[in-house]
Amino acid sequence: MEKDLIEYIAKSLVDDPSAVEVQEVEGERGPVIELKVAQNDIGKVIGKYGRIAKAMRTVLSASAGKNGQRYSLDILD
Repeated sequence: MEKDLIEYIAKSLVDDPSAVEVQEVEGERGPVIELKVAQNDIGKVIGKYGRIAKAMRTVLSASAGKNGQRYSLDILD
Protein backbone atom coordinates (compact mmCIF):
# COMPACT_ATOMS: atom_id res chain seq x y z
CA MET A 1 0.00 0.00 0.00
CA GLU A 2 2.79 2.45 0.85
CA LYS A 3 4.50 1.67 -2.45
CA ASP A 4 1.30 2.54 -4.33
CA LEU A 5 0.92 5.77 -2.37
CA ILE A 6 4.42 6.99 -3.27
CA GLU A 7 3.90 5.98 -6.90
CA TYR A 8 0.63 7.93 -7.07
CA ILE A 9 2.18 11.06 -5.55
CA ALA A 10 5.26 10.89 -7.81
CA LYS A 11 3.20 10.37 -10.98
CA SER A 12 1.09 13.39 -10.06
CA LEU A 13 4.18 15.62 -9.75
CA VAL A 14 6.27 14.72 -12.81
CA ASP A 15 5.98 15.53 -16.51
CA ASP A 16 6.72 11.93 -17.59
CA PRO A 17 4.63 9.57 -15.39
CA SER A 18 5.61 6.54 -17.48
CA ALA A 19 9.22 6.87 -16.27
CA VAL A 20 8.27 6.57 -12.57
CA GLU A 21 9.54 3.34 -11.01
CA VAL A 22 8.90 2.38 -7.39
CA GLN A 23 10.43 -0.65 -5.67
CA GLU A 24 10.22 -1.91 -2.13
CA VAL A 25 13.45 -3.45 -0.84
CA GLU A 26 14.65 -4.59 2.56
CA GLY A 27 17.22 -2.28 4.12
CA GLU A 28 19.30 -2.44 7.28
CA ARG A 29 16.68 -0.73 9.41
CA GLY A 30 13.56 -2.08 7.71
CA PRO A 31 11.74 -1.72 4.41
CA VAL A 32 12.91 0.96 1.99
CA ILE A 33 10.90 2.39 -0.90
CA GLU A 34 13.13 3.36 -3.81
CA LEU A 35 11.76 5.98 -6.20
CA LYS A 36 13.24 6.48 -9.64
CA VAL A 37 12.05 9.19 -12.06
CA ALA A 38 13.26 10.66 -15.34
CA GLN A 39 16.35 12.85 -15.09
CA ASN A 40 14.34 15.98 -15.99
CA ASP A 41 11.83 15.34 -13.19
CA ILE A 42 14.17 14.84 -10.23
CA GLY A 43 13.87 18.49 -9.22
CA LYS A 44 10.09 18.26 -9.18
CA VAL A 45 10.14 15.26 -6.86
CA ILE A 46 12.74 16.73 -4.51
CA GLY A 47 11.38 20.28 -4.57
CA LYS A 48 12.94 23.53 -3.44
CA TYR A 49 15.09 22.92 -0.37
CA GLY A 50 13.83 19.31 -0.33
CA ARG A 51 10.36 20.29 0.81
CA ILE A 52 8.44 17.93 -1.47
CA ALA A 53 10.69 14.98 -0.61
CA LYS A 54 10.24 15.75 3.08
CA ALA A 55 6.47 15.93 2.64
CA MET A 56 6.46 12.58 0.82
CA ARG A 57 8.48 11.04 3.67
CA THR A 58 6.03 12.49 6.21
CA VAL A 59 3.03 11.04 4.38
CA LEU A 60 4.83 7.71 4.07
CA SER A 61 5.63 7.54 7.78
CA ALA A 62 2.06 8.50 8.70
CA SER A 63 0.64 5.81 6.43
CA ALA A 64 3.06 3.14 7.62
CA GLY A 65 2.60 4.15 11.24
CA LYS A 66 -0.99 2.94 11.15
CA ASN A 67 0.32 -0.58 10.61
CA GLY A 68 3.13 -0.23 13.13
CA GLN A 69 5.83 -0.30 10.46
CA ARG A 70 8.66 2.08 9.67
CA TYR A 71 9.53 2.84 6.03
CA SER A 72 12.28 4.91 4.45
CA LEU A 73 12.13 6.69 1.11
CA ASP A 74 15.16 6.86 -1.19
CA ILE A 75 15.02 8.99 -4.33
CA LEU A 76 17.45 7.51 -6.85
CA ASP A 77 18.99 9.34 -9.80
